Amino acid sequence: MHPTLSQAVNALMQNTATRPKAEALVKALGETEKLSRKAKPLLTYEQLIGTWQLRFITGTKRSRQRAGQALGAGRFIPTWLIQIYLTYTQGDDLENQSLEQASANSEDTDPERIPPLGQVQNSVSWGPIKMMLSGPTRLWHQTNSLAFDFTHISIQLAGKTLYQGNIRGGKQRAQDFAQQSLKDQAFFTYFLVQDKCLAARGRGGGLALWTRHDE
Repeated sequence: MHPTLSQAVNALMQNTATRPKAEALVKALGETEKLSRKAKPLLTYEQLIGTWQLRFITGTKRSRQRAGQALGAGRFIPTWLIQIYLTYTQGDDLENQSLEQASANSEDTDPERIPPLGQVQNSVSWGPIKMMLSGPTRLWHQTNSLAFDFTHISIQLAGKTLYQGNIRGGKQRAQDFAQQSLKDQAFFTYFLVQDKCLAARGRGGGLALWTRHDE
């Protein structure tokens, strides 16, 4: 792991003040992503299973020097104010049936190329308020991209559920998810996957770093 990334992960997990400056961490993430593109490691869904806390993000900005987007300033998540977690789990029977149906309709029968399905839950907490979004995921091995769709929402106050339900036809979207192509889905492309941390680039171009959260 890049020394700056290692310093950041250790400081964040141990809650110390020795974390690097945001600019240095953005640079380290970019260099790690370039190395990953050259090495082309094979990501497995099992490596993602667990709960991960979002610790650092970058925005994007329009580059005046060239067309397209460039990375904006990075910032550490103020965990004293807000806590954001991703939890990945294995897929359920409904999604596995959808995947089998999609695979049966595909000309590609190589099991190594069949994208594995799973579930994701994104929870955001502000003090006593907690919002949880959940839905299906799909790993595309060719690019190490983890596609997802949030189809269900739950809102809690001090542990009491105030509302839960599907989002915008979520039940049907969950059933259709396995048959969509990557270009039709939101996704993270992971370039760093280790026991202690994950790092990825989102579809919008920003970078994110998570550390493992032990329940």
